[in-house]
Amino acid sequence: MQTWKPDLAALAGPKYLAIAQALARDIAAGTLSAGDRLPPQRVLAETLGVDLTTVTRAYGEAQRVGLIEGEGRRGSFVKDKRQAPSPSGVDHDDPGMNAPPLVVGGSLADAFRKTAGALLASDGGAALQYQQSGGMPPVREAGANLLRRRGVAAHEDSVLVAAGGQHALHAIFSVELKAGDRLVVSGFVYPGLLSLARRYGVSLLAVHADAEGIDPDALDAACAAEDVRAVYLVPTNDNPTTATIGLDRRKAIAAVAQRRGLMVIEDDAYGLLPESPLPPIAAFAPEMTWHISSVSKILSPGLRVAWLRAPDIAKAWRLAADMHETAIMAPPLNAAVVASWAGDDTFARLVGEVRAEARVRQALVGKCLPDDSFRAHADGYHLWVPLPRDVDAAPIAQALRPHGISAIPGDAFAVDRAAAGPALRVSIGGMLARDRLERGLNLLGALIGPGAPRKISLV
Repeated sequence: MQTWKPDLAALAGPKYLAIAQALARDIAAGTLSAGDRLPPQRVLAETLGVDLTTVTRAYGEAQRVGLIEGEGRRGSFVKDKRQAPSPSGVDHDDPGMNAPPLVVGGSLADAFRKTAGALLASDGGAALQYQQSGGMPPVREAGANLLRRRGVAAHEDSVLVAAGGQHALHAIFSVELKAGDRLVVSGFVYPGLLSLARRYGVSLLAVHADAEGIDPDALDAACAAEDVRAVYLVPTNDNPTTATIGLDRRKAIAAVAQRRGLMVIEDDAYGLLPESPLPPIAAFAPEMTWHISSVSKILSPGLRVAWLRAPDIAKAWRLAADMHETAIMAPPLNAAVVASWAGDDTFARLVGEVRAEARVRQALVGKCLPDDSFRAHADGYHLWVPLPRDVDAAPIAQALRPHGISAIPGDAFAVDRAAAGPALRVSIGGMLARDRLERGLNLLGALIGPGAPRKISLV
C-alpha cells in the first residue's frame, strides 16, 4: 500500500521506532496485509517531514523483527508470516542470533549420530521418555563435573538441566526476582535479558563498565546507594561488547557480592570456548551465584542443553519445579548425548573445532577491518564495532544483510537507548561460508573505514 501514512501521534520514543511500531500496529489491525508494498523510503520521509535516515532505520527495525522484507529495487513489502522456511531451516531474513560457526570438516554431526545410536541401543529408549524434574542424574552429574574442573564447588543435587540458557534465566527471574527489584548490569546487555526484565518488572541499573566489563567499585557504589537485589554479567566474551572479566576483577566482584549480600547471575555462555577457561565467579562466591553454562554458544544452538548451578540444594529444587512448568525438560536425547561427550574427550574435541574455526574467522576480520575499529575475543565469533557519533548504524546493518552478515545496531542491546552511542554487534559465525564472510567484512571495512560515507542510501 504505497499510500500508507502512519499516525504517530500516540506513539512515544524515537521517531524511527514510532514508525516501526505503527507498522506493527497497522499490520495487526489489517490496515496493511501480507504482500502490500510500502511507500519508498524517500517518499515516506517527505510525507512525514522527517529525515530519510529516520525512515531507513524504521524499515530496518521492522525488517529485523520480521514485519517486512526488502526486494531490492522493487521496494519493501509486508512479510507473509505463512512463508515456508528456507531449505536450510535458517531464516536468512532475520539473522540476528549469534551462533557458533559451521566448522569446515567438523565432526559434530557424525559424533551425534554415533553417540545417539549407541545410547538408544543400550538404554532401551529411555532417553526418549519424560525425565524427572531437574534432569536425568547422569546429565546433572556431567554438568557438575565440568564445573568442578573449573574450580566450582558443585554436586549433582545442586545442578539442574535446562532447555538452553534462556530457559535457565527465565526460571531464575520467575523464582528469585520480583517486580521492582533492581538488577545491576552494564550499559549494553543481551536482548533476552532485557525482555525478561520487562516481563517481570525488574528495574535495570546500568553501572560503569570498561573493556574488562563491570567495574567492581561501580558495582559496590551502586549497592551502597540503591537497594540492589542482584547483578547480571557474562564474564567471558560478553554479548555484545566482547569484554572478558579478568581473574582479579572476578575475585573483586565476588567479594562485593559476599559483602553486600548480592545475588550473582553468571551467564557463562561462552566460558568453555577459550582453550584455557578462567574460573567462573561461582568459584569465588559459590553461595551467592547462579551459574549458567550452555552448549548453544560453544557447540550448536540446536542441542538446547544448559546446566544451571544453584547456590544451594534447596534453591535448586525450588527452581526445578518452575523449569518443569515452563519447558517440562531439556530434549532428553540431546542431553544424554552431551553428557556422554562430557564423560570422555569428545566434548573438548568438538569445542576445539569451533574454537579453531572462530580463530580462522577472526584472522579474516583482522585482514578486512581497519585496525582498532572493533573489539573481539580471540576465540569468539562476534565483534563489537563502535561508530562515530554522526554515523547511523541501521543503514550499515541493512547494507550487510544481502551478504549474509548479521549486524545488529547497538541500541538493540542498550539499557538506555537515548544515551547509547552508535555501534554494531557483528556476528561472524553461523552457516556463513568463509568466502562470503570475507566479502561482507570487506564491505563493512569500507563502510566504517577512513573516508567512509556518513550517510548510506538504500533503494
